[in-house]
Amino acid sequence: MRVRLSSFVLAAVVLGSILGSSALVAADRPPQDLHLVGDHWTAWDPPQPPAGAQVHIIERGDTLWDLAAKTYGNPYLWPQIWEKNQYILDAHWIYPGDPLVMGLEVAPVDTLTEGGTTGDEEGTGTPEVTGDVLTPEQAAGAPVPLGAESDIYCTGYIGDLDEKFAYTIIGSEYESLGPNLDLGASYGFSGQYGRVGTVKYNLSTGDIIYLDGGRARGMTPGTVFTVVEPQRQVVHPVTRQVAGRFYHYVGRVRVLSVQEDTAIAEIVHSCDPILVGQQLQAFEPEPVPLGRPTALRPVNYPSTEDELRGSPIILFSQDNLVSLAEDHVVYIDRGVDQDVTPGDMFTIYRMNHDGLPPIVIGELAVLSVHKSSSVAKIIESRYAVFVGDRLEPK
Repeated sequence: MRVRLSSFVLAAVVLGSILGSSALVAADRPPQDLHLVGDHWTAWDPPQPPAGAQVHIIERGDTLWDLAAKTYGNPYLWPQIWEKNQYILDAHWIYPGDPLVMGLEVAPVDTLTEGGTTGDEEGTGTPEVTGDVLTPEQAAGAPVPLGAESDIYCTGYIGDLDEKFAYTIIGSEYESLGPNLDLGASYGFSGQYGRVGTVKYNLSTGDIIYLDGGRARGMTPGTVFTVVEPQRQVVHPVTRQVAGRFYHYVGRVRVLSVQEDTAIAEIVHSCDPILVGQQLQAFEPEPVPLGRPTALRPVNYPSTEDELRGSPIILFSQDNLVSLAEDHVVYIDRGVDQDVTPGDMFTIYRMNHDGLPPIVIGELAVLSVHKSSSVAKIIESRYAVFVGDRLEPK
């Protein structure tokens, strides 16, 4: 079961202890180049909001997550606010007093000439621009998807060794499609053949299946479930302790109708072949997080071995892959309990030998967060990435 944080990004508050501390890791430390803008401190350079814009002045305690819930009715739409305010270069830090453009009012028709332009004196028809224009550096930093839907819905999670599931696939239409040859004298034989069995082991999109829950257990038509296949135990590569079990997402099913103790469902999406006997958990839609591409940590300025001691690691890779690179999905040993959120970025390190500094290997982005682990995607790699490589919040 996925678990979500109530707050997605933090509203930063200027504190002398924060500014004076150099021991905090990147995820806990705001940008250091704070400056006074008007009557408040900020790390950013907010432009003047465009004329007619709907503006919210950030207050202490605000988060993009909560503001999206209030403004758009859905906290997962927080990237839309970020997109409208590209002067914010790191969505983990927003500052009380900075303006947020929440939307733009449509200009009245009579303020434009025919054709929708200002019709300047030289007749070029150039549209009028109001408000401050973003710099090329700011415009180049537009948020982009950090992965694809399949990276979330066709991967899985690391959970407890013996997780319990509410429902199970107990059959499919294919199991009863064969003829019954035990029809007696009309066929010249009796009791010799019985029903001819049929089977389709690998079920896929469009197939009709049966579930072991009906009205008596609260099943309702239209409910969507994720098909889950428990797989092997996951051993932590550093502690050598069992970290849990990997549960693979195989596909999704939608309930079509319910009976008292059973339900009829259709497979609406399949990542891999779906089998009778596989388990079901409630489907939870997750948007693909957005992020602004930034430069990789300089190879000549790595964190120290002491700074990486006890840091997060790459815990697991699906399909027992050993050599990983860009676009591979991995699992890290940090989750909701450690305040990890979708969109978080980590620098990947390889510990060196003979007292030499750690090696900057690449970078990954968190896509989906669970209780004590997360699904992440490698977005840049200088060398092959391995399970056990260290991670540092960017």
